Amino acid sequence: MNLDKLKEVLRDQPKFRFKQAWQAIFVDLIENWDDNTTLPKDLRDRLKEECPLKIKSTAFESNNTDTTKALILLEDKSQIETVLMQHKDGRNTVCVSCQVGCPVGCAFCATGTLGLGRNLTVSEIVLQVLFFARYLKKNQKENTRITNIVYMGMGEPFMNYDNVMASVKLLNDKDAFNIGARHISISTSGVVPGIQKFAKEPLQLNLAISLHATNDELRSSLMPINKRFGIDRVMQAVEEYKNDRDRQIMFEYLMMDNVNDREEHARELVELLGNDTSLYMVNLIRYNPTGKFRPSLPQNIKKFKNILMRAGIKTSERFAFGQDINAACGQLALKNKK
Repeated sequence: MNLDKLKEVLRDQPKFRFKQAWQAIFVDLIENWDDNTTLPKDLRDRLKEECPLKIKSTAFESNNTDTTKALILLEDKSQIETVLMQHKDGRNTVCVSCQVGCPVGCAFCATGTLGLGRNLTVSEIVLQVLFFARYLKKNQKENTRITNIVYMGMGEPFMNYDNVMASVKLLNDKDAFNIGARHISISTSGVVPGIQKFAKEPLQLNLAISLHATNDELRSSLMPINKRFGIDRVMQAVEEYKNDRDRQIMFEYLMMDNVNDREEHARELVELLGNDTSLYMVNLIRYNPTGKFRPSLPQNIKKFKNILMRAGIKTSERFAFGQDINAACGQLALKNKK
């Protein structure tokens, strides 16, 4: 699916034709233009030729959780990953990628070993959500829809800023997916100019910081981007964001055995977040192993969490989804590439 080609094909058509096509894609969730009988046959034939709706993909369902991962093949043969997480409370969250590979090179992330291929276009970001919207329509009850989006897949969103924000606006569009801005979260490894720019966005989106360490030495060894944007700079940008937006900020913290999960690290994190943590939340994530590190032991996660909570910091604990389907970011694409 290519939205630019769609606009080009319909450029000389009456305006209502574009609205009909748009609804067919994003509301009716058709997979073939012949399924939209509101369009003339000659136009459907042209759209089938120049703007096909098929999404080339392979889906893998987890046996252990309500998690489905898809490997999507793009027009240039690049591969990207996207994940659907179905929650017991009725939420359906799609984790989307924004780049082919990733330039950040985090030591714990399989995507980092792929390097950066290129930025994804707006269409390529949105089609990941479209894929799972169709998937739910086929496999679930009526009225089951995508409710939440997290930009936590392959790539660094703030290094593809314009396309990411354009895709957000489309996902939020009431005539498309109509996903509320407060249900869309964007995660960054700490690209300070991106955080500062994001603070000026009009939509009430959610910001997440991939922190994973509490001091520069450790974070730089895990996340090379920290050598460019150190913890102090990141936290200063976060503080400015908090003052500008008055919105909660989530800190993602992967729990890796004997790397960043000791009690001293928890106490460093308390100190790093400071006295006013009313708008901060820490999300502890049990590491989904990619080969180099091991997940923290449950008792160590509990100790870490208790130290944060006793300090008055809102803390949640998220267990890894879909280990049996290589659900950690980049695992499936790396495995398929090999």
